[in-house]
Amino acid sequence: MSICTATKRDGSPCTLPSNGSSGLCWAHDPANAERRRRGQSRGGRSKPSRELMRLRRRFEELSEKILSGEIERSIGAVAGQLLNGARACVRDGLAAREQEELIERLEALEEQLERGKPGARRGA
Repeated sequence: MSICTATKRDGSPCTLPSNGSSGLCWAHDPANAERRRRGQSRGGRSKPSRELMRLRRRFEELSEKILSGEIERSIGAVAGQLLNGARACVRDGLAAREQEELIERLEALEEQLERGKPGARRGA
């Protein structure tokens, strides 16, 4: 197996194995640019745990206001349901993102496996 012909950002040669006839590894191959960009853009997203903590604080504040009589119980119940819906959206978004990442990683591994074994088929 040959080594990638690209140069790293620090100027040193890449040491990863190359894939296919391009002579480049997965990280340097322009064909993978979109996948790399999607993976990097995830790093800038807010952490779901922060959003969940924010929702928890709001729920606690709402509970205190209901118990103190500052907010009517029926209005507080509706607000609590809305906060619970927001929590479910954050949770479901996190689960979907994790599933997408796992699928991408699995596809990348399958591609590497196929490149390493001429004539190999998926699921075989």
